[in-house]
Amino acid sequence: MNNDPAISRNGQKNGEAKRSLLDRIGQVLNAEPRDRDDLVRILKEAQRNRLFDVDALSMIEGVLQVSEMQVRDIMIPRAQMVVVQRDAALQEILPVVSQSSHSRFPVVGENRDEVVGILLAKDLLPFFIESDEPQQQKFSIRDIMRKAVFVPESKRLNMLLKEFKSGRNHMAIVRDEYGGVAGLVTIEDVLEQIVGEIVDEHDIDEEGFILKHHDHEYTVKALTPLEEFNAYFDAHFDESEFDTLGGVLMKSFGHVPERGETVQIDRFLFRVLKSDSRRIHLLHLDIVE
Repeated sequence: MNNDPAISRNGQKNGEAKRSLLDRIGQVLNAEPRDRDDLVRILKEAQRNRLFDVDALSMIEGVLQVSEMQVRDIMIPRAQMVVVQRDAALQEILPVVSQSSHSRFPVVGENRDEVVGILLAKDLLPFFIESDEPQQQKFSIRDIMRKAVFVPESKRLNMLLKEFKSGRNHMAIVRDEYGGVAGLVTIEDVLEQIVGEIVDEHDIDEEGFILKHHDHEYTVKALTPLEEFNAYFDAHFDESEFDTLGGVLMKSFGHVPERGETVQIDRFLFRVLKSDSRRIHLLHLDIVE
């Protein structure tokens, strides 16, 4: 038997800490929230008491929000969908795949209301591995496209996420009440409502402003200082009127643009990659000779 007073005191402190934590958890669980707002209040109180961190609280709130949101709240509108034509040749598809950096594309017939399937970018690889010209000439989207999944605008996001998981799908085409195509939604769109924005390999490092892909193709943050942009591209945007590239573009657009909108200023063709109701976040830049 160990009679060391120091060990005894430490054990007592650990026991008190455990009881204190259990007491706080019990207080949260016994609060019996009356509605969703009351539940969020209790969760925030629990976070302030350090039962879990801020990131965990944000995700819990995201889960609660997803259960109340509908597909129409997060879908990519029909006009902004990047699509490929059902009868397009391989060389016509490659620029679309390369410039968009997406991995999945709706395949359409005569118009965007006629979505006949989904093309996966990885399914194009076999046509280039062997560099077989006759094989490329035999290419047909109809032979490799996958079946499209359709969902209504009113479907709740928690149910959609469940269907994505069970069906192993990553993209769904959204139908409006008249049966037309309203847009598309991906599993990433749903998950971002829970965990926040998901950074992919095409996003710029937190400390950088400009990411070069090719000699004439870049990804640029809207917060890029004009001084840095002018120096990098030998441009001459007026630094006395605006501090950032986003300010110049907001003036050129005349409104807060949505994803997919484009504007050309001099030799610079900008396409919005990310924006919200207040400002632009990320842009694709092509240098036009």
